[in-house]
Amino acid sequence: MQDRPASTAEADAFLAAHPDLVSVDMLIPDMSGILRGKQLVRDAIGKLYTEGVRLPASNYLLDWTGQSVPPIGYGTDDGDPDWYCMAVPGTLKLAPWAKRKTAQVLTSMVDDGGEPHFADPRHLVRKMMAALADMGLRAVVAIEYEFYLIDQQAAAEGTIRPARSPQSGWRSTTTNVYSHDDLADFSDMFAEIHEACALQGIPAETFVAEYAPGQFEVNIIHSDDALEACDNAILLERCIKEVARRHGVIATFMAKPFIEQTGCGLHVHVSLLDEAGNNVFAGPLDETIGRPISDTMRHAIGGIVQTLPEAMAIFAPNANSYRRLMAGAYAPVNTHWGGDNRTLCIRIPPSNEKAIRIEHRASGADANPYLVTAAVLAGIHHGISGKIDPPPPVIGDASELAGAELPTRWDAALELFRQSDVLPRYLGEEYCKCYYGCRKYEADKFHAHIDPLEYEWYLRTA
Repeated sequence: MQDRPASTAEADAFLAAHPDLVSVDMLIPDMSGILRGKQLVRDAIGKLYTEGVRLPASNYLLDWTGQSVPPIGYGTDDGDPDWYCMAVPGTLKLAPWAKRKTAQVLTSMVDDGGEPHFADPRHLVRKMMAALADMGLRAVVAIEYEFYLIDQQAAAEGTIRPARSPQSGWRSTTTNVYSHDDLADFSDMFAEIHEACALQGIPAETFVAEYAPGQFEVNIIHSDDALEACDNAILLERCIKEVARRHGVIATFMAKPFIEQTGCGLHVHVSLLDEAGNNVFAGPLDETIGRPISDTMRHAIGGIVQTLPEAMAIFAPNANSYRRLMAGAYAPVNTHWGGDNRTLCIRIPPSNEKAIRIEHRASGADANPYLVTAAVLAGIHHGISGKIDPPPPVIGDASELAGAELPTRWDAALELFRQSDVLPRYLGEEYCKCYYGCRKYEADKFHAHIDPLEYEWYLRTA
């Protein structure tokens, strides 16, 4: 399954509407959710809609630092061949943060025959959409991001701290959750983000001050096209980072930039519609959690619960990701589910029957939204097709309850991913092999580094 071909009329109309356009940023989301690609001059934009722009396919399979990964062979043993980058229809938009008039467009790679690359994360979401469509179902997806605004100058000098307000010079030091004062400190920046999102068609709905100094959350309106929801998420992340840069601060989606503060999550809300547009998650009232849920929803939860441990390497993709996974920090450490409870891994938010949905809270904001969504939808399909019943829902602080624990260390998560038997059936054995190889290679490089704390603890006493 692949994108419909982008029409050259789209590019022609855009160029005609913007005669002073200088260039376009060609964007490719890699395995880590990092946008890579090329910047094209105006006259070269048309190639993205005709023959394609060539780029090494290994761009999908780099480690977090942009290095090729010798153990998997792609980009090394295969000679690093080029594939063809083609525009994703409807994503050619202005990039209003650029000093000169610039546009951007998402692209996907295809081979000579037009088939998508197996490691394109957009392709993996399409595979999950097709699997659900075979059941007569369509996923409605909404994604929430948490992020921090960081002092750019202090970071350049080696100190990480919350950003000062560009307007008042004030630096937040308290957990002033949902504070309008904290939003007002960056009101110009948030207004510019809203304007950029409106220009680009990104349905960002709300910003709120979150549970730590300098931390904020943004919500995106749901879409009944899961791939569109992921495209909106990754483009919103770029928009926030670029506008923040213009205002002299760093927007980071690191899972845990401050060990003493709450981490940043990527929460995925999912419901399922049948061919008549009915929400198949709606059902009789569950007295324990006070939600109207169907057996289909229970099976979907059962599938997610069963696949959570093997999917944690996707939900927590790097070394810093695992610092977020600690009790008492609104991040899950086990697979419990239930009602309106933010200590749970799977929360069923308050809603009517039309909007009843699953909120998946395991992922860090540093995770790739395409891979996260693909893994969540794989768990849902696995649960429904196998009629997997979940454990009973829980009430109370889930971090203090006994239950199936999630891997909270990188090596443990990678080993569970390596041994997984469900995800390879959905994402593909070759992709899972490559994902494990890339992340394991990166983990080994990370663990080969000596941290200053090791000298502080061990140098004199060992």
